[in-house]
Amino acid sequence: MPDDRSAGPDGKEPDASGAAGEQPELDVLRSRVDALEADKTARAPHHRWRSFFSALLIIIGCVLAPHAAFASWAADIVGDKDRYVDTVTPLASDPAIQNAAANRVTDAVMQHIDLPTLLEGVAPADRPLVQKALGKLGNSLESAVRSFVHDKSQEVIASETFENIWIQANRRIHVAVEKALTGSGGGAVKINDNSVSVDLGPVVAQVEQRLVDAGMTVASKIPEVHTDFTVLRVDNIGNVKTYFRVLQIAGFWLPVLSVVLIAAGVLLSRHRRRVLVTAALGFAFAVLMLGLSLTVFRVAYLNALPDTVSQAAAESVYDTLTRYLRTTVRMAVTLGVVVALAAWLSGPGRSATFVRQSWHSGIGAVRSTADRMGMRTGPVGPFLRRHRAWITWILVGLAVLTYVLWSYPTALVVLTITLVWLVATALVEFLADGREGEHTRVSDPMGGTG
Repeated sequence: MPDDRSAGPDGKEPDASGAAGEQPELDVLRSRVDALEADKTARAPHHRWRSFFSALLIIIGCVLAPHAAFASWAADIVGDKDRYVDTVTPLASDPAIQNAAANRVTDAVMQHIDLPTLLEGVAPADRPLVQKALGKLGNSLESAVRSFVHDKSQEVIASETFENIWIQANRRIHVAVEKALTGSGGGAVKINDNSVSVDLGPVVAQVEQRLVDAGMTVASKIPEVHTDFTVLRVDNIGNVKTYFRVLQIAGFWLPVLSVVLIAAGVLLSRHRRRVLVTAALGFAFAVLMLGLSLTVFRVAYLNALPDTVSQAAAESVYDTLTRYLRTTVRMAVTLGVVVALAAWLSGPGRSATFVRQSWHSGIGAVRSTADRMGMRTGPVGPFLRRHRAWITWILVGLAVLTYVLWSYPTALVVLTITLVWLVATALVEFLADGREGEHTRVSDPMGGTG
């Protein structure tokens, strides 16, 4: 039987010239496949190195982020006297601080009052007034006198006099803390045994005068008294000095370096949008760890204080001094989440696409309603439609510039800037008549693939 395996569809033998013509095309296809495979093999190590360095830069940037936040806070508190004073001024009216200061002043005054001879040393004409002021002494003269002195101390501390003394003392504290971190100190603010303290001598003098005015003339014999009120205590001050000097050298540039390293890692990567989402969340997580560390350190710091220091007052001081640092932590976490969310929403994922389509559909529905009501944009609509991509980027630039120029941005500021940007973007899309170029894509800032 004849062999039909080489026959064509019509049962005829294939033309030899046709087979010969197909061979060069097959060779070309094979050559192209081989070239693509060779190129893929050659690029694989290159992509691996890019991915490695991209990850390395982002990790370093995220590790530096908490230190950058701390450096920014230290620069504001230690480097700016007015900001420091504004930070601690509310402490003058804090009940815990007032009570602790009143107790300290009372102890100092009581050490210089001779209780057994208190009434004997008072002029006969003044004794009725003193007895009336002290009330019924009972069996505890010391307790009655201490209560009387404590009341006068609280009167002084609750007045504007103490607030003025507190503000002036904290202006000197700022200088003293700065000196403490460079190895010296002095003046009315003392730095001994790793503690920063305020001399309450002026308050004691005011209390003495009030006691004399109330009829306890023996208080006029109290000599000049100096007593310390501990504001801040830091063990291992030497380590703190070293760390602070490093932050001082870094200064403004540490936050900038952190952001630049993360940005460089994102730009170096192949999948920029995806890497940006990861980097932004990593940045937020790293700064969040700083916030958690502040809470843990607060407990350790308060537990390490000696019994002579008021726990309630120490809590108020710690919370007040770290208030702006916690504000920075919340702001940085919010910023990282907002950037990650923006990068994700601009991607090709199904959920992100659904959100964008819902956004556009909602604006389109409002626009259609406005059209039916007779609203016309005139030349504004076509202009916005032609330059929508540029306008979008201008709005992004304005949002970034607003954030950068804001003196002390907070989480609320970040959210407000984001909300304003969304409203402005929605307004641009609303005014740009979408009937033409409705599906025109805005240029992708991430580049690469999703």
